[in-house]
Amino acid sequence: MHSLVVLDAPSNLGLRPPAPGTVPGCYKLAGALREQRIVRRLGASEGGVVVPPRYDRGGWREGDGVFNAAALAGYTRTLADRIEHHVRAGEFPVVLGGDCSIQLGATLALRRIGRYGLAAVDGSADFRHTGNSTAIGAAGGEELALSTGRGQADLTDLEGLGPYLRDEDVRLFGMREYDEDRAELAALGISNATVGEIRERGPARVAEEAVRSLEVPALAGFWVHLDADVLDPSVMPAVDSPDDGGLFPDELAPLLRTLVRSPRCVGLNVTIYDPDLDPDGTAGALLTDLVVGAFTEDGGDGRERPAGG
Repeated sequence: MHSLVVLDAPSNLGLRPPAPGTVPGCYKLAGALREQRIVRRLGASEGGVVVPPRYDRGGWREGDGVFNAAALAGYTRTLADRIEHHVRAGEFPVVLGGDCSIQLGATLALRRIGRYGLAAVDGSADFRHTGNSTAIGAAGGEELALSTGRGQADLTDLEGLGPYLRDEDVRLFGMREYDEDRAELAALGISNATVGEIRERGPARVAEEAVRSLEVPALAGFWVHLDADVLDPSVMPAVDSPDDGGLFPDELAPLLRTLVRSPRCVGLNVTIYDPDLDPDGTAGALLTDLVVGAFTEDGGDGRERPAGG
């Protein structure tokens, strides 16, 4: 396995305010996971922070397109610079968000290098775009659409490299059975496995089949996007849109482990967990354990060690 480097991307630019006059608290995700000693437990090196612009929607109104678009475009380029540097150096970035729009930084970075796939472990497809919705605005619910070229050019075609992902190179895991995007995704050939399908077939098997389909000569590798809302709200209530019917930790663990341990996996980002909604830190500790467990093995003495180390 490549050496791990932890990089903070504490951007909340892609989410709507949880209440008037407030900002989304997911920008505290990285700090909360660091309090759980994630860097040391992963045996990772320190990648520092990519500081986001101020959250300010200004005079944005419904119908104006994606809010914070200029700030998002600038931040995406800056984050892409850092991720690209680590990937080219043969390191494996573990990027701590932030909302789901940070995935644009990863996919832009990889598009600069070549053709890569995406394995998105997420409770929803984040595929809202003008072709299927009139509620465009929050990039955190639109990043898959944007990264596949659906949306405004100032976000979908940065550096003239859009789309950053091809539809056929995307694999989705963890959507709820009732997700309205499923029919459109099927028509486009975007592979997805719902919670029920993962449960029926087994998470490790589902992930193994996806990995085999991504470990092909046409792709230089793939990135993993992890949204905490893939977990059931009974164990992960600290997200902006908790939906019943999610995966449980013992189901997510083998799925995530199988994905990130592929030799063709080049990085992982973690998003959406909001410490403001987790006063006792229980959900943050669980999320940290799941990320650490994907990369580490128990050495027999109860101490976590980097896999293969």
